Amino acid sequence: MVNIIKRNLFLVIFLTCFADLLANAQKMDFEEYDPKSTLVVPTHILTRAKYPFIDIHNHQWGMPSQNLSELVSEMDKLNMAVMNNLSGRGYRDVNGYFDVQDSTYFKRAQSNIRTHYPNRFIQFTNISFAHFGQKGWTEHTLAELEADVHNGARGLKIYKDLGMEFKDDQGRRIPVDAPGLDAIWEKCGALHIPVLIHSADPPSFWDPMDKYNERWLELKTHPDRKRENANPASWKTIIEEQHHVFRAHRNTVFIAAHFGWLANDLPSLGKLLDECPNVYVEIAAIIAELGRQPRQAKDFFIKYQDRILFGKDSWVPSEYATYFRVLETADEYFPYHKKYHAFWRMYGLALPDEVLKKVYYKNALRIIPGLDKSSFPK
Repeated sequence: MVNIIKRNLFLVIFLTCFADLLANAQKMDFEEYDPKSTLVVPTHILTRAKYPFIDIHNHQWGMPSQNLSELVSEMDKLNMAVMNNLSGRGYRDVNGYFDVQDSTYFKRAQSNIRTHYPNRFIQFTNISFAHFGQKGWTEHTLAELEADVHNGARGLKIYKDLGMEFKDDQGRRIPVDAPGLDAIWEKCGALHIPVLIHSADPPSFWDPMDKYNERWLELKTHPDRKRENANPASWKTIIEEQHHVFRAHRNTVFIAAHFGWLANDLPSLGKLLDECPNVYVEIAAIIAELGRQPRQAKDFFIKYQDRILFGKDSWVPSEYATYFRVLETADEYFPYHKKYHAFWRMYGLALPDEVLKKVYYKNALRIIPGLDKSSFPK
């Protein structure tokens, strides 16, 4: 009897373990799950834009010395007519700030462009926030800005570190709308150059990292992107500071990077654009947001067709195909090129040709000084 009980007990344990093994064998991590669609629908993989375009949001960190011929060859394949390098001054981290590498960086980058491809590249300059709050910071920064514009800078790029990371000479967070920056914004208006400003990050980065957060996978794979609710400030605070700047400096043209992180709330973005005719937006890194709401996004593009510019951000030529497909085609249910950015599927907006032309180049030609219009269709 004892042996029978032992055998039965062993059998129960064995069957339980075997059942667990079978169950676990059928499980997989969310990161691994990547089903292939069985839909039979029209498919258009576009590796080249329908019209020549201006990429208003790009970063080329080696501009002073890099081989521009190789870069132009890749641009030609995409039908990119002009690339805007937002990192005109080149930065490194210095004691918690992003400071200028050397005083000749911008001039050397401009020299490389002028010598080889003066009509294919433009640059925005940057300002250093090191020693912000100290006497003379404003005057020094304004002098540098004017010198860079004189040397060919077509605009000013403000990194997201303003409002989140940069601190003044007392160790305090510098708000996006700090009064000490008013003279900078006004000077850009007087110089007739736009300010492309990136403030904050996607709002989900500030939300709890739980099963309800649609950016959970991105935060898991990139934990450095997680923001605490009020450290250093809440998303709402930073965005409101940015909008305060827009309203307070109506004679300056601002380009809100990444659709101002309101691509998931187009009604709110529309209200901002209605209120602030000096504000434009660009589509870098938010194409996945637009592609999952094709009807509302298409209506938005048509209504605000004079206020939207093309931008991509990171220089990965193969990823431009996703942008072309969303903007130009009516394709259905296709993936984004990075799962951790968007695990959902997207749909094409099939924008009208005139709207495409404005997004690809006409709006940029209108607000960025000194661009050669002759190489673009009417």
